Amino acid sequence: MVWKVETRSENETKVLAAKLASKLSGGEVICLLGELGSGKTTFVQGLAEGLGIVAPIVSPTFTLVREYFGRLMLFHVDAYRLSGLSAEDVQQQIGLLDYMERKGVVVIEWADMIAHILPTERLEIIFEHTENGRLINFMPIGEFYESLVERIASERR
Repeated sequence: MVWKVETRSENETKVLAAKLASKLSGGEVICLLGELGSGKTTFVQGLAEGLGIVAPIVSPTFTLVREYFGRLMLFHVDAYRLSGLSAEDVQQQIGLLDYMERKGVVVIEWADMIAHILPTERLEIIFEHTENGRLINFMPIGEFYESLVERIASERR
């Protein structure tokens, strides 16, 4: 199942992400893919708002991972600079597997850069520019994530 949503503003993108956040219970891995400026960080900002996080959300480009505290922990990863590293090197650089075990929500921007280390079950969200805003494609991988996307999609109909 692929669920496609077009948003026409940053606020619409954030509201959609907050809706997703309301369904999360911890331990989820959300992989964000798309061109520069396509809405990935804006989506994380909405996700954080939905988790009750009040700290400003900025891209973790130079720190690689930022941790935020809310209803659930949010681990915001930027994998752009990790391209070409082995799974072992990625683990050494940022401890990705350790974050996944902490039962917060792990959100990975540029997840395609570390596809070889991602869990087999995850939620991939692909962002595309459109004439009127952005197209957000939810691509669940695994039964848990399919159910999660179905619940969100059914509420938006």
